Amino acid sequence: MSYKLPLNQSLTIPGSSIENYSQTIKTIPMLTVEQERELAEILQSNNDLEAARILVMSHLRFVMHIANSYRGYGLPQADLIQEGNIGLMKAVKRFDPSFGVRLVSFAVHWIRAEIHEYILRNWRIVKVATTKSQRKLFFNLRSAKKRLGWLTQAEVEKVAEDLGVNTKDVREMEKRLNSHDISFDSPTDGDEEEGETYAPSGYLEDNRYDPAVLVEQYNWRDRGYGHLYTAIKKLDNRSQDILQKRWLSDKKVTLQELAKDYQVSAERIRQIESNAIKKLGKNIAFLL
Repeated sequence: MSYKLPLNQSLTIPGSSIENYSQTIKTIPMLTVEQERELAEILQSNNDLEAARILVMSHLRFVMHIANSYRGYGLPQADLIQEGNIGLMKAVKRFDPSFGVRLVSFAVHWIRAEIHEYILRNWRIVKVATTKSQRKLFFNLRSAKKRLGWLTQAEVEKVAEDLGVNTKDVREMEKRLNSHDISFDSPTDGDEEEGETYAPSGYLEDNRYDPAVLVEQYNWRDRGYGHLYTAIKKLDNRSQDILQKRWLSDKKVTLQELAKDYQVSAERIRQIESNAIKKLGKNIAFLL
């Protein structure tokens, strides 16, 4: 290997000091085309970790430049840089010098992809972009807006045409980008008593496991079953048998099977069943 980094070339973690990290990576020499190709060939043929280290470190300033373009999402710059570095390492691992392109051109996709994934995971508690079109809109809609405020219909159609998405998706993403996360159980504004009424916990109550609700549901269900069987007992034996076999058994019986048992036509069984259901409804109504 004809190229090596200085022995004292070490890096601070981006989170400890962005300024120091920036100054350090600027002292790392850039690679020439020949040096880059030689290192990439050594890495590809011998899986040489030192060659990979040099390729990665010589491109860290490029990662920081890309990460700086995502400052507007309100996430820690150090985290954006770290995610971009992961993308750079993935690119170095997959880089093939025979493609005839520089590593910086090949790596930009991997760097941006890792940063995008990090932003989508951490920008909001609730994910705002899951489909391909939503992701495209998430990272392009704000830059596509020429002014503050909501997009006009003409602007929506222009953005949709430029990005190859539906106008409905543009409106939906615009709404998501202008929304804000709300704490579920904390006051949103004002004093505690006043703010609490606007917190989701104040109006999104879950009463499914309230003892009073459960007892009421059980009593209603039990009462309903009791009315049903009381009403069935008022029917003649044949009607009871047909309803039992057609509707209340685990294994349902067909009209043809019942017709064979009672030695009548299937149409006659259907008529008896229909009349029995009508009588059953009247009996239940009477009980209520």
